Amino acid sequence: MSDLPNVEYGDSSMALPNEILRSVVGSGVHGIAIEGTDDHDEMGVYIEPPEWILGVERHREDYIWRTQPEGVRSGHGDTDLVLYSLRKYLRLAIKGNPTVMLPLFAPEESLVVVTPLGDELRELRSAFMSRLAVERFLGYMRSQQERMLGQSKRNVPNRPELIERYGWDVKYGSHALRLAYQGFEIASTGVLSLPLPDRERERVLAVKRGEVDRDEVSSEIARLEDAVRMLLDENRSPLPEAADLDRISAWAIDAQRRHWRWV
Repeated sequence: MSDLPNVEYGDSSMALPNEILRSVVGSGVHGIAIEGTDDHDEMGVYIEPPEWILGVERHREDYIWRTQPEGVRSGHGDTDLVLYSLRKYLRLAIKGNPTVMLPLFAPEESLVVVTPLGDELRELRSAFMSRLAVERFLGYMRSQQERMLGQSKRNVPNRPELIERYGWDVKYGSHALRLAYQGFEIASTGVLSLPLPDRERERVLAVKRGEVDRDEVSSEIARLEDAVRMLLDENRSPLPEAADLDRISAWAIDAQRRHWRWV
């Protein structure tokens, strides 16, 4: 743990009292946390006031709190919290952002905050599922795979302790394989299971523990991506092209009105 102060951005006095949903995200909600190695991540949604939406003054659209300062990698015992305003959250979820989707599908035991409006948002989960979401999962998967292979052109953090022990970053490998499994599940069924089903969860954990060769992981990811592409290209996926914007927008307007008791 660092002796430097915690990091906080945004207006906690606005975000925290107006939360409607928050869940554990990260390895915990996927069921692939390894005791003593993972940090704790939470993500939630709050409803911003009408003047933030209708006024001309710009306001930050999220609240962030971290136990570690900027530039310091979170580790075991650290907590990362991000709360998005409803409008920002919906924009990200409509695009199929894999992490943002998690509070919609998190099991009851992973929920930290849930109000009646939060329950309603979770009941809308099917409206966010689309082929666009599948493509976003695959995009994140490829990014993690590039990092696992040491091919990323971005300045991303690595884990020298894992590379020294296993010869490659097995955590990036576990993330890539997990996203490949989830992309296939969404493309084939239109749902996201959290935590991962037992067989997939055990396989991802084996990768994370360094028990699977990197080339084998890459081959499995490639097979899953090919299967997803076949489902989409042959129109055998139950998913629509995009999220149900009309349904989501109608709910969001009504939720704002009820939360702030608009006349």
